[in-house]
Amino acid sequence: MNLDAQHPLATGRTADSRLIRAYQGTRPDVTPVWFMRQAGRSLPEYRSLRVGTRMLDACLDPEMASEITLQPVRRHNVDAGILFSDIVIPLKLVGVDVEIVAGMGPVLGKAVRNAGDVAELTALDPAVLEQTLAPIRTAVARTVAELGSTPLIGFAGAPFTLAAYLVEGGPSKDHIHARTLMHADPDAWAALMAWTAEVTGRFLRAQVLAGASAAQLFDSWAGALSLADYTRFVAPASAAAIAHVRDLTYDEAAAPVAAGTDAAASVRRNVPVVHFGVGTGELLKEMHGVGADVVGVDYRVPLDEANRRLGGLVPVQGNVDPAMLAAPWPVLEAHVLDVLERGRTAPSHVLNLGHGVPPLTDPNVLTRLVAFVQEVTAAAPAAS
Repeated sequence: MNLDAQHPLATGRTADSRLIRAYQGTRPDVTPVWFMRQAGRSLPEYRSLRVGTRMLDACLDPEMASEITLQPVRRHNVDAGILFSDIVIPLKLVGVDVEIVAGMGPVLGKAVRNAGDVAELTALDPAVLEQTLAPIRTAVARTVAELGSTPLIGFAGAPFTLAAYLVEGGPSKDHIHARTLMHADPDAWAALMAWTAEVTGRFLRAQVLAGASAAQLFDSWAGALSLADYTRFVAPASAAAIAHVRDLTYDEAAAPVAAGTDAAASVRRNVPVVHFGVGTGELLKEMHGVGADVVGVDYRVPLDEANRRLGGLVPVQGNVDPAMLAAPWPVLEAHVLDVLERGRTAPSHVLNLGHGVPPLTDPNVLTRLVAFVQEVTAAAPAAS
């Protein structure tokens, strides 16, 4: 399905940006950089705006969500915005009792622990999201109008991560209940994963259709799984979620077909999809195999090793250790240079953190880091 003619990718507004080119496997003149959780958390302007507003309410206020998304782009001069939202938003909008509790994270009104619970949950029809996602579409449209040629990234939680929250009833260190259910009742688990894939896939698709130029699927808790369990019990659902945006394409004008002519061929491109997980170094190849164009790498695996595991063919994103953001600048600088050098082994590289921005990070460090990356990569010779 081709995107609307006014979509930022279809008009060319974001199609030639550093980020999109890097996601397509072309190394741009300067390494693009953005940060996970860059919207909010560490920014004083975010904390001021959020006073008196609960997290999920802020996500569902289009004006507030758009403003929060734009704040780090203005302050840090990053190469992309990422929509201010939360992975449990589609759960809430489909009718699940869920709230974000400060200091804890998502907390469910009822844990889904057996086949009966799964049947009760999956009776909630994901099709209602066609109507209830309206605030998200509005927030994306408002943001895209302000970003101009800077692309917006849409995102969603991977089916396993959503299922883990649903089964555990909230955050967990080992996801023992989720891992138990997948083995104790594979049919109930399969039904749960099919449902979370549909819910989160619709969430991701809505953002792209509304104007996001790339999509990122977060599997925050997949690192709790063995390779065998991921491949058998999780990967098919992640592929199903990504399939909701995999068919979205746009036509890009190519260079003239022959010297001295004005005729140009048209190239059909898909909306780039990034797949990121925490503690998933052993799963990287399988995470790419579910339909992703780019693999995000956390701080535990060096990018050159990640590139080797991916066969040297996949654009990578990452993987500055968030802990380094509070280190003395010379320490952070050396670490970033090492990440950039290792990233040069891959077809292309988008610099990011190996997880999210810690809440106590000095925003000035992030601004300085972006400027540093832009300066040193602009001066670096092209990768061989």
